[in-house]
Amino acid sequence: MGMDVGPLLLFVVVATALAFAFSNGFHDTANAMATSIVTGALRPHMAVALAAGLNFVGAFLSLKVAATIAERIVDGDAITLTVVFAGLLGGLVWNLVTWYFGLPSSSSHALIGGVVGATLVSAGASAVHGQRIVSDILVPAVFSPLAAVLVAATGTYLVYRITRKVSDRLRDRGFRIGQIGSASLVSLAHGSNDAQNTMGVITLALIAGGAIGDGATVPTWVIVSSAAAMALGTYVGGWRIIRTVGKGLMDIASPQGFAAEASSAAMILAASNVGFPLATTHVCCGSILGSGVGRRRIRWGLVSRMAAVWLITLPASALVGAAVWKGTQAIGGFPGVAVMFVAAMAFALEIYVAADMRPVNASNVNAEWTEHGTPPTYVQEPEPGDGTAQTGEPAPGKEPTP
Repeated sequence: MGMDVGPLLLFVVVATALAFAFSNGFHDTANAMATSIVTGALRPHMAVALAAGLNFVGAFLSLKVAATIAERIVDGDAITLTVVFAGLLGGLVWNLVTWYFGLPSSSSHALIGGVVGATLVSAGASAVHGQRIVSDILVPAVFSPLAAVLVAATGTYLVYRITRKVSDRLRDRGFRIGQIGSASLVSLAHGSNDAQNTMGVITLALIAGGAIGDGATVPTWVIVSSAAAMALGTYVGGWRIIRTVGKGLMDIASPQGFAAEASSAAMILAASNVGFPLATTHVCCGSILGSGVGRRRIRWGLVSRMAAVWLITLPASALVGAAVWKGTQAIGGFPGVAVMFVAAMAFALEIYVAADMRPVNASNVNAEWTEHGTPPTYVQEPEPGDGTAQTGEPAPGKEPTP
């Protein structure tokens, strides 16, 4: 552990944290933009560019979540650079696995699980603040999607009630325009909540490495680099998860998309304001389900698979975090960290290559949903406002090419 304060080790840990932020970005693009893409409110590439910019801006709105991640989950004395590194890889690996299968899961929970797993094997159970994990992480994880279902269901009812005398065509066109605003608000909220996970962890690493004093504020360069890494990941566009959230759960009409996004944004911004590291994925998926209650055929098989993934996110990422810490210790010092870092990057490359065998991208993200979820290779993007995605039927002359 003598190398734990070495600048080279600190550099690798910060690089790993930024890689995690990048994965957080492409993993969670769907939260803000899936419904706008699927209803045709925004073109796919425009949607991810808008989300990226607003994620970046949102990161500067509040630092309360960063403080929660850094201070409340595990004992400060148990935090070494190796623990932070192992925790980050636990979160990163889980993000990559769930992205490959197109299943939305909480990047915040993956990161917290990784850090908890590494701390458990390095410092024992006494160093983990179990009560705080229950009150700050697990309770919101259960409560937030249920609350989101309720809020979005109420919002959708009101939206349809208020506009009941407006023609369907005019209403849908109006709400598609409204969705641009509501989706933007979700992106802003996501940036205000999730970029801080990385900020908090880098700050932990800097304290553990002796680069800044205990209790120091988050340095400006940490805020900027975390925000930029997540925005870049968002711009890459996690098309696999966008497809699952936008097309898989149910067929979404634009009034529902607007209600779901507005509900999500309100809840996430409120959580950021009080310092809850809320799982934005749970909130956004809950809102989409709420907007469809009683109005759309929800694919419950997919919902149950998603719920199972949510349940195992913390323990699965904790296992990876613990294994990385053990592996690092077995090799010893900086070489251990270097070997684990290279192994993680090799795993990431393998996942990317495997995903490329059955690609999901801007050209086919809106293709009709099939049982296995894999779209045809190429489908022309719908024009905004042509109603293609909104009805769930291809527009004339735009048949999917198998």
